[in-house]
Amino acid sequence: MLFLPYTALLLMFIGCVKNGPEPDPPKDKLFLKGMDISFLPEIRQYGIQFSDEAGQKKDMLDILKSAGVNLIRIRLWTGSPAGHSGEEEVTALARQCRGKGFKVLLDLHYSNTWADPGKQYIPSSWKNLDNTTLLDSVYQYTYRITDKIRPDYIQIGNEVNNGLIWPAGKSDNGSMMDQILSTGCRAVRTVDKETGIMIHYAGLEGCEDFFKRITDRGVDFDIAGISYYPYWHGKSLSTVDFVLNNIQNKLHKETFIVEFAYPFTLGWNDHTNNIIGLESQLVSGYPATMEGQRDFIAAIRELCKHTGSMGFCYWGGEFVAFKGNNATDGSSWENQALFNFDFMANPGLEPFK
Repeated sequence: MLFLPYTALLLMFIGCVKNGPEPDPPKDKLFLKGMDISFLPEIRQYGIQFSDEAGQKKDMLDILKSAGVNLIRIRLWTGSPAGHSGEEEVTALARQCRGKGFKVLLDLHYSNTWADPGKQYIPSSWKNLDNTTLLDSVYQYTYRITDKIRPDYIQIGNEVNNGLIWPAGKSDNGSMMDQILSTGCRAVRTVDKETGIMIHYAGLEGCEDFFKRITDRGVDFDIAGISYYPYWHGKSLSTVDFVLNNIQNKLHKETFIVEFAYPFTLGWNDHTNNIIGLESQLVSGYPATMEGQRDFIAAIRELCKHTGSMGFCYWGGEFVAFKGNNATDGSSWENQALFNFDFMANPGLEPFK
């Protein structure tokens, strides 16, 4: 499948950012085309049947494998009262993914629930620990999880713009954030020096300064991972290109777009409010259609290839309205999934091939 019109457009604007011929990537460097499927175990409990673009019902992992996805990202919460995104569920899913030939990226939230720039709740079992004991807990936990799951890549925290494991590891609390990140990285290195270590930042503003600071302070990581959602982080793909290039050229770190998504419709399939539902949230030239979603993903793919980034990972591709049309606690993302409202694969999977 060719994507010449929008690929050509992308190359026109990124050509203004860098001059001279582009070096060929190393022949043994795997270009990663990933998808976060962390909701899949819960979705399976509802008996949802997915189908490929031809309408053949298949397990989602088989559909993704055939589509060209080669990396699966899975979040892990430190303890999981609801039973999802916990250690046993994630271990089983990671084993299944590796058995089907996927690389696995493990996303350690270091929290009992969602962690992002606005909240990094300390795991309940780590509350009231002094800093020394907390760091030891981080080391022992990270070592054990890495040894148990053996991911190909691992995140030390999720969107840690403002630190992690608050309040101790908040970014304005002295050097404790750096110590926590370094401790997690050291635990991974001790288990397996070949595991790629990622630090994850949300957005573009302040991104370069953040990675420079933790690099200068000796945090031993390999990959600068960023979230890029145009409706939150700006609609200029040329800015994404500029930031990725700067991190690679100035800090000599690998880069990876670890989260992004785009809608195929502004409609909805349940009674849960969606994150995206307005024309004003879209990027010019990429309508909220099947083709618009496909083209935006293709543009991200070409941007990553052009900059020499490791690749990209789509977030919420599996996050369909799995609780039914009337659910008020269902999916806020079904119009950005990579499956339509009948759970059939979208053309948005074509750029993964």
